[in-house]
Amino acid sequence: MRSIILFLCIVLMNLNISAQNNNQGMYWPKGQAFPTFSLPADTLDAVWVEYRNDKSEEGVMFSALQGLVNKTKPSILLIRTSGPESKVWPQHLKLNLREYREDNKWEVVKKYRNSIKGVVLYSVDKSPHYRNLATTVAGLRNALPVTRAEYEQLQKRGMKFQVLADLTSLAYTTPEDIYLYMYNTYWGACSKRMLVHHRAVPYIRDIAVAAKAAVIWLDPRNIPERNVLRLYLRDMTAGEGIILGWWPEERSGIGIGTEYGISTVPADFYENATVYAGMDHIIHLPVVPKKPELENKIYLALFLSDGDNIQYCQNALAKLWLNPERGIIPINWTISPALSDLGPGLLNYYYKTATPNDFFASGPSGLGYSLLYDAHNYKWNNTGGKAFEEYLKLTQRYLEKSGLRVITVWDEINQGQMDAYATHCRYLYGVTQQDWERQIGKIPSYNSQHRLAFLPNYPCYANGPDVFVRMNRDTIAHFEGKKPVFLTAQGTSWRMGPDSMVILKEKLDAISPGNIVICRGDHFFALYNEANGLDFNLTLSSKMKITSSETGTHADYAADGTASADRTWVSSATGNKWIQFDFAKPYRINRIVIRHAGKINGMNENYKLKSFVVETSEDGRKWEKAFEQTNNQMNTTDSDIKPTSARYVRLAINDKKDVAIADMEIYGSVLQE
Repeated sequence: MRSIILFLCIVLMNLNISAQNNNQGMYWPKGQAFPTFSLPADTLDAVWVEYRNDKSEEGVMFSALQGLVNKTKPSILLIRTSGPESKVWPQHLKLNLREYREDNKWEVVKKYRNSIKGVVLYSVDKSPHYRNLATTVAGLRNALPVTRAEYEQLQKRGMKFQVLADLTSLAYTTPEDIYLYMYNTYWGACSKRMLVHHRAVPYIRDIAVAAKAAVIWLDPRNIPERNVLRLYLRDMTAGEGIILGWWPEERSGIGIGTEYGISTVPADFYENATVYAGMDHIIHLPVVPKKPELENKIYLALFLSDGDNIQYCQNALAKLWLNPERGIIPINWTISPALSDLGPGLLNYYYKTATPNDFFASGPSGLGYSLLYDAHNYKWNNTGGKAFEEYLKLTQRYLEKSGLRVITVWDEINQGQMDAYATHCRYLYGVTQQDWERQIGKIPSYNSQHRLAFLPNYPCYANGPDVFVRMNRDTIAHFEGKKPVFLTAQGTSWRMGPDSMVILKEKLDAISPGNIVICRGDHFFALYNEANGLDFNLTLSSKMKITSSETGTHADYAADGTASADRTWVSSATGNKWIQFDFAKPYRINRIVIRHAGKINGMNENYKLKSFVVETSEDGRKWEKAFEQTNNQMNTTDSDIKPTSARYVRLAINDKKDVAIADMEIYGSVLQE
């Protein structure tokens, strides 16, 4: 009974910790990629704002107002369309709205006038880039960016704000001159942790204003613009700074950021960031089903783009998610780990409504899109080194935070970069690479550190089932069933969805009946590693059995793949506390991972294991010490141990206090006969 009460206390404390952390206004702790905002107000003021040309400046102003107000407490939500899609997420997340339309939306400015210190006056007559300059200055001055038209509307309604900066007298006309002026005049006061790279439209300006981030739009293909852009990037720190937005051209933009270890989180049409970044930040990971037993079959992992883009996660993915054929076959949905900061409510919605056949993988190439090799232009943007390592360390934290175990990488990476992923992203199960040239065999399969497999996607960006069938027909048709075959492919979500994947499965079954097994990404890489004598997470096996000392939860919670407070192994036993794993047969075991009660899973650190011993056994009677820890302070214990043949693994806990374990993983490989 004590353990049951302890479990309930841990869950309740988790909820209280989350609420406390989300009621202190905007905060941005060190090591966190994006700022966190307070929990939204009980009722949000929902302002209908049109972004068409004659209303764009109103959109800029209201987006800035949203940032000024919401950094204290999210109270304003912007609605830009008249269709039902505008209210999808407020409905999913149970947000209450008080709507303001054309006839009364200016009342919202009046309501929050105390949050406004003045206005920044600008004009787009010489260049639309003045919107970005004005937005940047407004964030620094706690002001509204307005043209003469909006300023007159404010005055007409009795709001006589002081002009804190008048940019209308500036004579610059080119992007490079405008942003060089911004760099010399305002960049020094801006945050260096986030650079908003954004075309002259209102989206994501709210978070730029709230975070005092610079908003720029430069084309790296243009030499003068590229030179100015480098000034900004040189002042940012790899593994800390992030670009939020998009680029005039994908590869040149992503590539130049990659040179500095600064990735891009695509977000050009992401809306209401300062609202959705204020939702509960505790991520509730879905339970991981046990993998199928390895057979001599064709194993196929199907991925869908375009998950690096958080506006895709907010919009297009939400529509695909409602496809009635979702869940029929396994689909690996690419999604951004940045959602754990910028849209934790969105991420939890997908996780909560996922079927066992819905698996989530990180879009390229971790926390934010990096392009190490540009296959279109045959150019290496980054050959490794400290900047790349810092990016990977940041990625590791966010993979673990968001529960993403597989990454897709554009386009290719070299062996040194693969080894860097294995070293710094130990949370990963596997990586897929893209071959734009669609030459089967061009990108070789590779494994690093005997555990992390890198496999090519063929095709990498299919626009329909027939593309995959054409590329892999011979391999599938000539399958002899003597050993397993592993294939991965990625389809474009703009042209494919769950219904397309079902059709693809039918076409493949017709070529090789009974031999096609479509897999979740975690199962796929575990099976691949098992078949190739590499290390894999043995706790994914359906034959594994877990027993433990007295617990308030099920013993299986100790290794169900979810480091979540609501599926935690807890024990208040006064005697010996232990967890034992039986893998049904011996394996070559060489790594132990324990995810303790800690901040990463929203649990109270007081229940973290301090002193424990890991033991192995072949027969369950004679035990050998494999690893011992005293005075543990880490949220995760991830220890390589001396390789040993063992069927059983036991965690013996020496702590006398109440303890909790979020999840455990044990890695090993099949013993060679």
